[in-house]
Amino acid sequence: MPSTVIREFSFDPLSKTLQIKFVSGLIYEYLDVPEDVYLAMKNFREKGIFFNTHIKGKYEFKKKIG
Repeated sequence: MPSTVIREFSFDPLSKTLQIKFVSGLIYEYLDVPEDVYLAMKNFREKGIFFNTHIKGKYEFKKKIG
């Protein structure tokens, strides 16, 4: 099921960075995210719910410009 909030996301296992591009166009990088969290998100049906429950407010992040 497509998310109404998250357009796409990717993960860099070397830096443990989860990059999320939102439907609004904003891009955030969440730092020190364990790979198993990324894999769980990838396999979870409703990405927005997973994000709000397991990522938002739990990991340091930075807003990516451009």
